[in-house]
Amino acid sequence: MGFLGRSFPLLFIPVAIYNLMMLATGSLSGSAETANAALSHSLGHIPMPSSGVQWQVAASDVILVIGLLTLFFEVVGSSRSANDVLLKHVLAMFLFIGCLVEFLLFKPFATSTFFLLTAMVLLETIAGFIITTVAARKDIEMARS
Repeated sequence: MGFLGRSFPLLFIPVAIYNLMMLATGSLSGSAETANAALSHSLGHIPMPSSGVQWQVAASDVILVIGLLTLFFEVVGSSRSANDVLLKHVLAMFLFIGCLVEFLLFKPFATSTFFLLTAMVLLETIAGFIITTVAARKDIEMARS
């Protein structure tokens, strides 16, 4: 994987899926209610072990699970110390700014699902900076001894 590929923020994937879903459903020109209707569209049912209960999986559930998985891999990847880590953090910050602008200014993005995605991007950005700083400090301390 190339330099830019390692620097690519994985949380862009669920954000892009959300944006594409709003574009495909025609919700970009609509309201938050139109977006919520598209997000609550049932993708299927999963039978639960309890008596006759079915878990209804919505599109928003799938987007959030993808977001959580990518957040996990981003946080784990933040612990490595490489030359491309700074670029990764800068790109994550730009992604957060883009998500924040969409959330505040565009009606279809004023949903709980997109708010949670934006919060995941913010958490990844902050955690990435903190983890990288701690790892670099440990590297410096080990080099001194």
